Amino acid sequence: MGFFERYLSVWVGLCIAAGVILGLYIPQFFALVATYEYAHVNLVIAVLIWLMIYPMMIQVDFGAIKDVGKKPKGLVLTLIINWLIKPFTMALLGWLFFKGIFADWVNPQTANEYIAGMILLGVAPCTAMVFVWSQLTKGDANYTLVQVSVNDVIMIFAFAPIAAFLLGVSDIQVPWETLLLSVVLYVLLPLIAGAITRKKLDKKTDHSQLNQFVNRLKPWSIVGLLATVTLLFGFQAETIIEKPQAIVLIAIPLLIQTYGIFAIAYFFAKKLKLPHNVAAPACMIGTSNFFELAVAVAISLFGLHSGAALATVVGVLVEVPVMLSLVYFANKTRHWFE
Repeated sequence: MGFFERYLSVWVGLCIAAGVILGLYIPQFFALVATYEYAHVNLVIAVLIWLMIYPMMIQVDFGAIKDVGKKPKGLVLTLIINWLIKPFTMALLGWLFFKGIFADWVNPQTANEYIAGMILLGVAPCTAMVFVWSQLTKGDANYTLVQVSVNDVIMIFAFAPIAAFLLGVSDIQVPWETLLLSVVLYVLLPLIAGAITRKKLDKKTDHSQLNQFVNRLKPWSIVGLLATVTLLFGFQAETIIEKPQAIVLIAIPLLIQTYGIFAIAYFFAKKLKLPHNVAAPACMIGTSNFFELAVAVAISLFGLHSGAALATVVGVLVEVPVMLSLVYFANKTRHWFE
């Protein structure tokens, strides 16, 4: 790991603090950035996430993708975690905490909104950030691409029915433009750009030019991540400061969910004897969330200042440092899979 990756948790912590401080002192800047959006997708955030993903997409070797079918266990594990376990455990934890343990501290309507936000996070498996986690755990870029792509296709058909069932409503309105545009921006376009770049730079007998180019881009990938974190927390700075108790209450079940899902996935990945470069990304996909979509749907259904929208933003607050801790754990336990 390079200098940026080695101290990534420090940079993320500093960017969270910087985002909140800047959001309080120059809110007009973040208000301006927030206006640059289409179908609830912020275009500035989209560019930064694209910057994160592009270096990883360059490393995708289409010639090797055909071999993924020879190792279906990792893909099966991801699909089971994402669609048969994770949404339902998230809903269960939401109901357990906000209808039971925290019932005296939160009014019923707000509790329902918090639960709704958690459910939306649980039904949206990660699309963009997982490429960063995969890179940091030295995951198989080709296999990660296939896992994400299959999840994206399933999400188009399964997101609304599962969310509707768990939210207890039949007329949930999913912003399909947001979903489709996000997939295009975060997967399709960087994949095409990466394929073109690889074709121009890579040679069958000499990969040095391609490797040098990727190494030059990697620090910019981390810069994209840090800038994204700063903007997301700048957007919600006032809410975070005004409702610190709510943040803690929401974060507790989200932390349990995140670490619990990873533990389940990692356990079965070891039992299935998956190679580490497949097991680690598979577990990261099942653990992390497509927070851009969850935030957009929460705002569309419940409003910008709703408890549901707040819960999805707390999901971002929890996810980044937690996923970094899981990256560290996965790298330290690589020998378990040898």
